[in-house]
Amino acid sequence: MLKKYKPTTPGRRKASVLNTKGLKGKPLKSLRKTKNYKAGRSKGRISVRHQGGQHKRFIRLVDFKRQKMNIPGIVKSIEYDPNRTANIALIFYNDGEKSYILAPKDLKVGDTVLVSKESVKIKPGNRTTLENIPTGAQIYNIEFIPNQGGKIVRSAGASATLMSKGESYAQVKLPSSEIRRFPLKAMASIGQVSNPDWRFIRWGKAGRKRHKGIRPSVRGKAMVPAAHPHGGREGGGHIGRNYPRTPWGKPAFGVQTRNKKKQSKKFIIRRRIKKKKKK
Repeated sequence: MLKKYKPTTPGRRKASVLNTKGLKGKPLKSLRKTKNYKAGRSKGRISVRHQGGQHKRFIRLVDFKRQKMNIPGIVKSIEYDPNRTANIALIFYNDGEKSYILAPKDLKVGDTVLVSKESVKIKPGNRTTLENIPTGAQIYNIEFIPNQGGKIVRSAGASATLMSKGESYAQVKLPSSEIRRFPLKAMASIGQVSNPDWRFIRWGKAGRKRHKGIRPSVRGKAMVPAAHPHGGREGGGHIGRNYPRTPWGKPAFGVQTRNKKKQSKKFIIRRRIKKKKKK
């Protein structure tokens, strides 16, 4: 749920934050590790553009595989994770083990979750193979390959729809509108990822982005010709090229970057439909 403040400053006037009432902030010590920053400098040169200076944080060790089969787990807390848009849930299993999982929408403290390769109750947080999930159900944290661990549909508010099932594969419609085949033995969690209001946040000021580690980005047109292919041309003319380019001269903006010979191309039934920008 979004929370707004009184417009006491220009930064507050249009800003909004998520109401984190009821969310725990500090992670369990046994399920955290320190984070190494990738944005820095090598021999004086920036290694990663537009990143750096973020607030210190711990990495929460989230279990995307969830291999505790047929052992019920109780949700002890729903927690904030600064490294992802979704919330996470702390699970205490009956055998004494603890782990973090991606929290689905409507999961509450005290609920029980179960992972099984057999049929499970269709409720948020349970996890099973695609062959045991009814068509039309919302799923997330889906495996590309059985026993690989969830790799896709993991961001806040995301969910895919199980369209149909065949002999060996199931057709799943992803949040991007792409329709793709997944093995029936691949596992997926039932429900929708938590924190769906995250996409409606208005950050309000640049400082909040700097806390997240996002530094300013400069337009190529505003640079000198030596710094960018779009640079130069006094008066702010067009880019002066037959197509837009990256700072390193490669095609940019709308160019397909997926390898045409990629092995997994045979699993894509329909590519995503690009939404046209409103003028």
